[in-house]
Amino acid sequence: MCTLADSRRRRRPDKLDTRLLRLLRDHPREGLLEIARRLGVARGTAQARLDHMVSAGIVTDFGPSLSPRALGYPVEAFTVLEVEQLSRASISSVLTGIPELLEAHIITGPGDIWCRIAGRDHADLQRTVDRILAVPGVRRSTTVISLSTVVPHRVLPLAESLTADPDDSRDRDGPGGP
Repeated sequence: MCTLADSRRRRRPDKLDTRLLRLLRDHPREGLLEIARRLGVARGTAQARLDHMVSAGIVTDFGPSLSPRALGYPVEAFTVLEVEQLSRASISSVLTGIPELLEAHIITGPGDIWCRIAGRDHADLQRTVDRILAVPGVRRSTTVISLSTVVPHRVLPLAESLTADPDDSRDRDGPGGP
C-alpha cells in the first residue's frame, strides 16, 4: 500500500522545481534566499522544494563540476572492455582506483564495461588503457578517442521535459517540429 509519504517522495518535478534546478545550475554560488527571490517564492518554499528533491534522490550532488581539460587532462577517450563475467565485481573495485577513469558502466551489446577515460596526451591515455588491461579478468579493450564534445553530460533537459506542454511539438521534436 502506498502511503502519503511515499507518494510525496515519488512526485515528479514540476515547473517550479525545474526552474529552481536551472537557477541552481546557472548560479551555483548564489544563496537560496536570492534563488527564491528570482523564483518569486518564499525562501521556505524554495528550501522545501530543494529538500524534497534531495530526499527523493533527484538532486544527487552539490559539489563543483570539474574540468579534466583544466586539470591538465585534455584528451578523452571511450574504452569498451570485454571481461570475464564472474570477475565484474572485482574488476569494478580495481577500476575505481584508477584516477584517469572518469566513469564506467556495465553495458549490453558488444563488450561488457564502457569506460570514459582522460589523459594528458595520447601516450598517457595508452598508459591508462594498459593499466586497465592489466586488471585480472579484463580480456581486451577497444578504445576510441573523443575529438570534441557535442553535448556534455546533462540531466536538466530531461527534468524539464517532464513539465513540457505535450501540445507544443517544438518541445518534443526540437525547432521546426518533426
